[in-house]
Amino acid sequence: MKLVFIADFFVDEILGGGELNNDELIKIFKQRGHEVISAKSASVNTDFIESNKESRFIVANFIMLSDACKRALENKSYIIYEHDHKYLANRNPAYCKGFKCPKNKIINRDFYKNAKAVLCQSQFHNDIVKQNLNIDNIVNLGGNLWPIESLVKMREITKKEKKDRCSILDSNISHKNTAGSIQFCKTKEYEYELVKSRSYYEFLEKLGANNKFCFFPKTPETLSRVVVEARMMNMSVYINKLIGAATEPWFSLKGEELIDIIENKRREIPVKIECLL
Repeated sequence: MKLVFIADFFVDEILGGGELNNDELIKIFKQRGHEVISAKSASVNTDFIESNKESRFIVANFIMLSDACKRALENKSYIIYEHDHKYLANRNPAYCKGFKCPKNKIINRDFYKNAKAVLCQSQFHNDIVKQNLNIDNIVNLGGNLWPIESLVKMREITKKEKKDRCSILDSNISHKNTAGSIQFCKTKEYEYELVKSRSYYEFLEKLGANNKFCFFPKTPETLSRVVVEARMMNMSVYINKLIGAATEPWFSLKGEELIDIIENKRREIPVKIECLL
C-alpha cells in the first residue's frame, strides 16, 4: 500500500510526543512493506494530492494545511491521526464547561466527518472529540508507539534502585504546570527533583531514578507519554483528572507488565490503521 503521511512537523524538527509517535508509525509501516511519503502540510498543494490520488492519506497535525487541500482530501481515502483538538481554533477544550464547546467555536467539522476514521489516543480523548463533533467515525487507539530501543531502556531502568522522592517535569510551558507540582510536593513535604534533558535517554534516566512522579497539567492530555513512561519505569504517579492514559484499562499496570502491553501496541495500532484504510 502506498501511504502519504501529512504533518505540520516531523521528528527531525520537533521532538514532541506526536512527532515521536508519528515517526515510529512511519518506520513500522515501512518495515511492513508499505511505501510511505512524508509531506509537510505547509508544502502540500492540491496538485500534490491529485498526483497521489491512488494513495491512502494519513493526516496528523494539519494547522498549516490549506482549506483547499482539506476539501481535495475529502474526495480521497484518508484518516486523521488526531494528537490534540484541531476542531477548535485554540486546540484547547479546557476553556469549555465539561470540555463541551459551543457549536460556533467548532471548525474543520466536515474534514473530520468525511475521514474514514479519526484516530484518538485514549478513551478520554475519544469522548471529548465525540461530544464536540458528534460524528461516528472516531476510533480510540488506546495508546502510543515507542521504539523497541526505548522500551528496552525503560526495562533496564525498571530494575534499578530508586530514590524516595518525586520527579517533576521541568517545563517552561505554562499548561504543564511545573509550579503546581512543586507546590504539591512542598505541601506534602515530599522531597522532589526537577527533571529536564535534551537527550531523551538521559531524560528517562533522570525521570526513572525516583519512585514517584507528579504531574498536574492545566489542559487535557490526550494520553500523556511522560506519565506512561513513569508507569513503565515502575513509578507511582500523582496526577489530576486531565490525563488520558488514566482512562485506559492497562493504566493500573506498571513496570514490565505495562511495557509488554505497550510493546504489543506496536503491532496492534498499525494493523488497526491498515484495516481502516
